[in-house]
Amino acid sequence: MSEHGSSISSLPHALTSPSVWRQRLDGRTPTVFLDYDGVLTPIVDDPAAATLDDATRAALIDLVEVLPVAIISGRDLADVRGMVDVTGLAYAGSHGFDMLLPDGGRERKGEEHLDALDAAEERLRDELAAAERVRVERKRYAIAIHTREADDASERTAHEAVDAVAGDSDGLRVTGGRDIRELRPDIDWDKGRAVLRLADVLDLSVDTHPPVYVGDDLTDEDAFAVIAETGVGVVVAGAEERETAAHVRLDDPGQTADLLRLLRDFSTKA
Repeated sequence: MSEHGSSISSLPHALTSPSVWRQRLDGRTPTVFLDYDGVLTPIVDDPAAATLDDATRAALIDLVEVLPVAIISGRDLADVRGMVDVTGLAYAGSHGFDMLLPDGGRERKGEEHLDALDAAEERLRDELAAAERVRVERKRYAIAIHTREADDASERTAHEAVDAVAGDSDGLRVTGGRDIRELRPDIDWDKGRAVLRLADVLDLSVDTHPPVYVGDDLTDEDAFAVIAETGVGVVVAGAEERETAAHVRLDDPGQTADLLRLLRDFSTKA
């Protein structure tokens, strides 16, 4: 056990640990926060192919009818909203930098850093043009460097370029996830803070509506950490073992629909 918590594989399974849910929810109505890639859909090489299957979409629609639900994704807001395409929930894109509330309200963070991101994008595209199978993706509030298909040499080149550009840029920082490095605005904002802000603007106190956060990647650890004492963190296991602040696990995204149905059942019986 590390300062972050337990290893993913040592956690109790979310679908077979009713005592964890009863203890931590204590009969209260949870607010459910869901990552997209690796949670609602499997991780795939082509992001456009990461579509919701019918069973997961149906389970999500049913859940939205009885519980407050929000999607928090590293994708741009318009992208993740289009992929999910379910009404009645809140959406947060770009790791929470761009939020859309069910009533149509919008909140954005980091607008003052767009010029720095533009300059960094131009430099990275130039420096990585010859790096095989390295993909530079510009999001509104981040530049993602994908190395899932790259060989070791190209991946090393990509990491060095990102670190160099970050060092020369004003107001940008490097973050990372599975096979990805990102440049984002260097402000005190992440998925954890997005969870707290969404709960606040939706008028859902964490004391009366304990947060349930379902994520898979390192970027989701910020959210697991902020709800460690007040809610339930559910980590979806991937190819790599790591320490996590989550409380329970799923073995793969194929189990997420079952989790959504479980949460719906808990709510209707509470």
